[in-house]
Amino acid sequence: MKRREFLKSMTALAAGSVLPAAPAIWSPAKAQSRQETLLIVSESGPNNIDIHGVGTNVPGYEVSWNCYDRLISHEMKTLPNGVQYYDRDKFRLELADDMKVGDMSVTFKLKKNAVFQDGTPVTAKDVKWSLDRAVTVGGFPTFQMGAGSLTKPEQFVVVDDNTVRVDFLRKDRLTLPDLAVIVPAIYNSELVKKHANEKDPWGLEFTKQNTAGSGAYRVVSWNAGTEVILERNDKWTGGPLPKVRRIVWRMVPSAGNRRALLERGDADISYDLPNKDFVELKDLGKLNIVSTPYSNGIQYIGMNVKNPPFDNLKVRQAVAYAIPYQKIMDAVLFGLAKPMFGAPAESPTEVAWPQPHKYNTDIAKAKALLAEAGYPNGFETTLSFDLGFAGVNEPLCVLTQESLAQIGIKCTINKIPGATWRTELNKKVLPLYTNVFSGWLDYPEYFFIWCYHGKNSIFNTMSYQSKELDALIDGAVTAAAEGDKTAYDKDVKGFVDLAYADMPRVPLYQPFVNVAMQKNVSGYQYWFHRRLDYRALVKG
Repeated sequence: MKRREFLKSMTALAAGSVLPAAPAIWSPAKAQSRQETLLIVSESGPNNIDIHGVGTNVPGYEVSWNCYDRLISHEMKTLPNGVQYYDRDKFRLELADDMKVGDMSVTFKLKKNAVFQDGTPVTAKDVKWSLDRAVTVGGFPTFQMGAGSLTKPEQFVVVDDNTVRVDFLRKDRLTLPDLAVIVPAIYNSELVKKHANEKDPWGLEFTKQNTAGSGAYRVVSWNAGTEVILERNDKWTGGPLPKVRRIVWRMVPSAGNRRALLERGDADISYDLPNKDFVELKDLGKLNIVSTPYSNGIQYIGMNVKNPPFDNLKVRQAVAYAIPYQKIMDAVLFGLAKPMFGAPAESPTEVAWPQPHKYNTDIAKAKALLAEAGYPNGFETTLSFDLGFAGVNEPLCVLTQESLAQIGIKCTINKIPGATWRTELNKKVLPLYTNVFSGWLDYPEYFFIWCYHGKNSIFNTMSYQSKELDALIDGAVTAAAEGDKTAYDKDVKGFVDLAYADMPRVPLYQPFVNVAMQKNVSGYQYWFHRRLDYRALVKG
């Protein structure tokens, strides 16, 4: 489909689909509770409400974050534009009442009044069982824990009913921050074990659809693909009791409907409208629009370098020159992103991530490289994207498809449902695809551990292998732990340079998290996981 035809059809669909949304969402019987209820509308929803689940998607992170506690979390800071932003370097206690960091361990005292949502007291045994689960279930959760050198159940020690110790395998500056991400959530171990069996020793089937935490909210209803309803846990001790009693999170696939619901005042928040809508809504001034760059994150085009034709460096370089970067920035993002392309040829590599590469759109150079690679007539392939975030991904892929066709690469666009996207991506068989990755811990080496390291790296979905790059990543981790700034800077520059020389994935831009809220909604906080924290939201 040509870009013009695509955009025309999308506009027609959006315009037509606003009409069915006209019936009022709130009946008179619900009017009284409207003030205590927050209605969120989004394009897609969770496929699993347990962060430890197999293939849990990004919307699933939001449920887990709000329904489970961790031992520690982060303090907030205020950016110059007034946005509340998590402070990477400052921690606050959540389920823990005290934290003592030693040379090779950290000891936590639990809040004595902390209880799970069913009233059961939280004990050190629950903490150990939960952390054991995180490092054992495999897949994303276990790899996430390993990124902070948390890999063995033996590291988690019950000192007494109210005290747990985490022993360090090595000095690693990522260990403490890794205890504050979503994965080391604390579960009601006795409740979950009642639903476990030989085939499912960690009770994943139960927690896929039921919350078993001590967090500020609990799921009371979930219809996959339609709606999630959460209610406040009035027993919560992890912080000040949230002001909002009830969250209704509704999946509304049509961007036109989501915008209409916001403009009519029926919905309170949406965070995945097309960028064009965010720009227009900001100009209209009737809603609060907040735009924040993803921390440690990029949208990129990835290529499977294990198989032809993308095992050929010149093919990858040809793709990097053929991508219509500025068209994507203008026609898809409407300027709401930071370019990760077109750095000046003479610009030095920085000790930072993300940073732009030096490619720009150059169709003639792309054609020449493809011919040198042995593909003068191009080839056919598929270009895949996550349908759960189609608002950006689909037009991005249409523009890329058009541009690659100019050098002879014929792409069939492969739309993968959001519920199965993570599973399909992690099979590492997609030849060409677009995706977003944002590292929860805001350090360059952390991003590269996840996305480029050749050893069991889940998001190295390019199947990229480079012993030299692995050594540079490992060196940066060691240098950071030892406080050797000179060695650290050298290793970071080294792995950025090598990644851009081999180009297994092509960064496009650093996305913005865009959130539209009614004027009477306040308390929005930006977190590393980019999802909403209901606990801080207030409805005036």
